[in-house]
Amino acid sequence: MCHFAIGDVHGADLQLARLLELINTYSPHASFWFVGDLVNRGPDSLEVLRRVRDLGDRAVVVLGNHDLSLLALAQRKDALEKANKSLRNILLAPDGDELLAWLRHRPLIHRDQPLAWTMVHAGIPPEWSLETAEARAHELEAALRGPDHHAFLGNLFGNTPDRWRDSLTGIQRLRYIANALTRQRFVRPDGGLDMDYKKTIAEAPAELTPWFATRPRASIDDRIVFGHWSALEQVAWPEHNVWGIDTGAAWGGKLSALRLDTGKPSLIQVDAV
Repeated sequence: MCHFAIGDVHGADLQLARLLELINTYSPHASFWFVGDLVNRGPDSLEVLRRVRDLGDRAVVVLGNHDLSLLALAQRKDALEKANKSLRNILLAPDGDELLAWLRHRPLIHRDQPLAWTMVHAGIPPEWSLETAEARAHELEAALRGPDHHAFLGNLFGNTPDRWRDSLTGIQRLRYIANALTRQRFVRPDGGLDMDYKKTIAEAPAELTPWFATRPRASIDDRIVFGHWSALEQVAWPEHNVWGIDTGAAWGGKLSALRLDTGKPSLIQVDAV
């Protein structure tokens, strides 16, 4: 079976439809890995959720920060007032609650050991092995799927704590996990996540290091595909064993699919509509 990882869709349903059609023409039974951020920014978040959900077992989706933001927004009493048009359509849709429940039950990380690939939305802290990252992700998934997810989502967002400690508990522990897996780009010299700078590596402050270029990194021996970072100057970073496939669909750029089941990963892209 062919496996393709698809970059941040961000509500670009027409691009996604063209990309899936292109892949299906020569691989009608392919499986699709979505790196998260299915929604927001683009015009058709509702249609994207429906399209990906309807792929059934052919699709694996990990949550991105915009997906988590939508889930948090949906808990607010003033959600319709705060939502942009793309997200408001989800909240008003007859199947909106069903789609939100489906989204809330997606994982934070996906690891396929036979295929030797791992997918995460943003990154993995340098000190975490993939086994550790999976365990931490399961903690957050349990909270998202639990009976108290309404209150939990209301307190999930914030930039602190920015460093991992095994002693972290409660919402502080879960917030760090969420930030590490769905929001991080750069790491400071003290090991803390820098949540402010979001642009290119070339223009970054000298003291900041991309998460995947930190030394030592416990996950260096495993191939990782991720999204979140449309300002990256390239997709493939083979010296770090990572591929970043957010190629700016939200900003009029291409939507990318990376084939994972070949010896050398190859890229398929469609232009913005």
